[in-house]
Amino acid sequence: MFSRSARFYDAIYSFKDYPAEAERLHELVEARVPAARTLLDVACGTGAHLAELRRWYEVEGVDLDSELLEVARERLPGVPLHEGDMTGFDLGREFDVVTCLFSSIGYVRTHDGLVRATASLARHVAPGGVLIVEPWLEPGDWEPGRIGSVFVDEPDLKVARMNVGGSAEVMDMHYLVATLDGVESFVERHELGVFSRDEHIEAFRAAGLTVEHDPEGLMGRGLYIGTRGT
Repeated sequence: MFSRSARFYDAIYSFKDYPAEAERLHELVEARVPAARTLLDVACGTGAHLAELRRWYEVEGVDLDSELLEVARERLPGVPLHEGDMTGFDLGREFDVVTCLFSSIGYVRTHDGLVRATASLARHVAPGGVLIVEPWLEPGDWEPGRIGSVFVDEPDLKVARMNVGGSAEVMDMHYLVATLDGVESFVERHELGVFSRDEHIEAFRAAGLTVEHDPEGLMGRGLYIGTRGT
């Protein structure tokens, strides 16, 4: 998914306020699990959320993309980072907090994938702990025919990323990238599943969690917050 763009992923998403998002997550956790000490971020990407969340927790991360993990390891020396698929990974231990952020859950693609991923995430939540998932778009949220674009203008890096039309399920991201090594262009295809609120809630309940929905969340996409009984 991000095999070609991993090295400038952080520049593309520099608009995200990771410190503020981490503060909000910490508030949500404190309200539910005030004694939380350990946190696992699944689909941790380049580790930008973990870099902030380790202010309060002993953190670990999981991601499927080895290139993103390479960047995360440079950012977070000494933090355990694991390569794994969220639909079936098993670290053999539980955490007070498990997160899956920035709509990464969409990459499971199918309803079966959603159920399996939610179960895998929940399996790593300790008794009395919490699972927080930031969803992708819901059915009907996509604007047909829209043109998407992101531009990076740094001294040694210029990026134009564009996509036209498509859907919330399949997006072809076209990149034009200039570095001191030259100019290159490539396309990355992103295939995601679009799940309803009811599908998310049912997956949480099937995994044995009590679930609530925060409609705003960190960036307007909402959050699903599940707690495990003691």
